[in-house]
Amino acid sequence: MAEQAGVNPQTLRYYERRGLIAEPARSPGGHRAYSPEIVTLLRVIKAAQRLGFTLDEVAELIDTGRRGHPTPDLRARAQAKIAEVDERIADLTTIRSALSAVVSAGCDSLTNCTCPDCPMPFADLADLAAPPDGHAPATPAVTQGDATT
Repeated sequence: MAEQAGVNPQTLRYYERRGLIAEPARSPGGHRAYSPEIVTLLRVIKAAQRLGFTLDEVAELIDTGRRGHPTPDLRARAQAKIAEVDERIADLTTIRSALSAVVSAGCDSLTNCTCPDCPMPFADLADLAAPPDGHAPATPAVTQGDATT
C-alpha cells in the first residue's frame, strides 16, 4: 500500500495515528488490509503538501470534506497559500538580486570583503564581536564629542 501511494510504511502508520486515514482492518495474521480508496487519499495528502499545505491544514481540510457538504474553506485556504507563495517569491527575488550583486561586485569574503563598493549590507557588522554571553552586540559606547585617547 505504501509503495502504491508513494510513501514509506512509517508515513502510513503516522497518518493512521494522526487520524488522516482510518485504521485498516487486520488479517488473521495481523497484516493491515487497506481499502483501495486509501491509495487515492494518500496521494491527495501528498499532493496537498506539495502545494504548501501543512499536515495540520491537510487534516483540517480532510475533516471538513468528510462532513459531506461543500465549504468555501478549501478555496479560502488556497487563496491564503497563493499569498504565502507570492511573499516567498518576493523574498526569493530579493535574495537573488542580492546574490547577483555579490557575484557582479566580485565579493571574496563574507566578513572581510575586499571588493570596491561591496553590496553586502552586513559587512560592517563583522567588525563587532559578539559578547561571550551570546547576546546581540551592544552599541558602541562612543558618542559624538567623546575624545578618549
